[in-house]
Amino acid sequence: MTKVAVMGSGSFGSALAKVLADQGNPTRMWTRRPELAATINETRKNERYLGDLTFPDELSATSDIAEAVRDAELVLFVVPSHATRGVAEIARDHVPDDALICSATKGIENESLMLMSEVMVDVFGEAAKPRLTYFSGPSFAKEIAAGVPTAVTVAGESEGAAERVQKEFATANLRMYYTHDVVGVEMGGALKNVVAIAAGAADGLGFGLNTRAALITRGLAEIARIAVKKGADPLTMAGLAGMGDLVLTCTGSLSRNRTVGFELGKGRTLPEILESLGHVAEGVKTTKSAHELGQKLGVQMPITDEVYRVLYEDKPAKQAVVDLMTRPLKHEQR
Repeated sequence: MTKVAVMGSGSFGSALAKVLADQGNPTRMWTRRPELAATINETRKNERYLGDLTFPDELSATSDIAEAVRDAELVLFVVPSHATRGVAEIARDHVPDDALICSATKGIENESLMLMSEVMVDVFGEAAKPRLTYFSGPSFAKEIAAGVPTAVTVAGESEGAAERVQKEFATANLRMYYTHDVVGVEMGGALKNVVAIAAGAADGLGFGLNTRAALITRGLAEIARIAVKKGADPLTMAGLAGMGDLVLTCTGSLSRNRTVGFELGKGRTLPEILESLGHVAEGVKTTKSAHELGQKLGVQMPITDEVYRVLYEDKPAKQAVVDLMTRPLKHEQR
């Protein structure tokens, strides 16, 4: 058995904690709210995020970061991207020196424009790279928690560390592959949320399947351009962390980012949507950082730029689609 700490009690953190605890691993899940920790320990549920699904006895919750990571052999970070640095900085002095560390957060830090992998190295130091790994791929939290067959990937510079994480998560219903391409996995996981907002807006506007297919395909080209600029392997974009996650997030009814776009297409304002959503939609913050990163790297990102204008400059979603369609004609691979 492996002692596990899961930093984050949202839908994805709760789902992954359940997967690990279901296998008999003693699992502590950190939540920032003491009252939620008490409720989870008493009821064995996190109803807001996982409904009636029950946690096994091997899982406990705490609001104390030091207690959560004490003696952990695997530490999993699953907090929103804007909170990752702060939580990691507090945990750093308490995480055992030989513990595996895995980030399952998908996003780009707004202030620094760093990927989560870059944030983790910044916090834990270059010496920690051999034990740092990154979880991504097409995986809705509720379906993972319910045991729906799912395939994901883990990236790590150290093949040994990635293989160890791969084995920890492997079940009859969760198949995990591994790769060395940390940048590709991170870029695919972050930027698919931006494209999902665009796809949702097109659906909300009443456009058809042709439009959705166009956005997914051209969105993938856009993600690949900037990912390769950052040093990614373009083949990663054809895999689980690229096309796989993009298709799921752009088409699935459980996608929070697609829901944000859909409601924007219907004419609702962003504050109204986020208030009613009640969950973090990473794509909203990632759109801003992706837009700025594209400008910094000199990469053309027309879909990202239009989503940015809709979210942050109040541009009508329909006009954004018109402007995308009427741009100067060009070669498909350029």
